[in-house]
Amino acid sequence: MIAALGTLPFLATLWLLVVLGASVLEESGAKIAAALKGRPSEPPVFSRARPRMRLRSAQLMPGRPRLRAAA
Repeated sequence: MIAALGTLPFLATLWLLVVLGASVLEESGAKIAAALKGRPSEPPVFSRARPRMRLRSAQLMPGRPRLRAAA
């Protein structure tokens, strides 16, 4: 009886792994195949936009020591 009860979770886990593996292959199977062939999967997209500069809205504050409770 224990073997039958242990088999059910094993088969459910195996089924879940197969379903997840199939969904991963469905979404990225073309990319994987292109990588195995040594080709890029999509042509590179170049943007002419300038990189964003970090805003200096939050000025750095001088460090203030805080008291923390000892663990």
